[in-house]
Amino acid sequence: MKNFKFSIKGKKYDVNILSLDGNVAKLKVNDEDFTVEIERSKKPGKTPIVVRSGVKDPQKEIEKKSGGPKTEIKSPLPGIVVRFYVKQGETVIKNQKLFSLEAMKMENEIKAERDGVISGIKVAEGQTVLQDEVIMEMD
Repeated sequence: MKNFKFSIKGKKYDVNILSLDGNVAKLKVNDEDFTVEIERSKKPGKTPIVVRSGVKDPQKEIEKKSGGPKTEIKSPLPGIVVRFYVKQGETVIKNQKLFSLEAMKMENEIKAERDGVISGIKVAEGQTVLQDEVIMEMD
């Protein structure tokens, strides 16, 4: 494999590494065969350790009282509104698809968190929106 020449306290050594298997090496030193075990100290890895934050509890369902303020349905992340599944004045039920949002090359379907009536749509299909921007309102 590899050849080395050493000089230790004036004595010369001609070392040939014949094979290396894990921590065991077979050497030929001045025409004499040796099998040696190599001790290696472990180096700390350069890969950072990533710690995930805890999972947040899901928001509790909002109870709608009649005559109260409208519920704003906001964009969960920045993206492009691809398609609306509902129209203004339409009655929706919980978990019904409201609109699709393309973010980071993935299409996300945003669903209703409760039953209600769509009272207003604030953006158009194909429009770019920011995170927490109001997309529609629901009574």
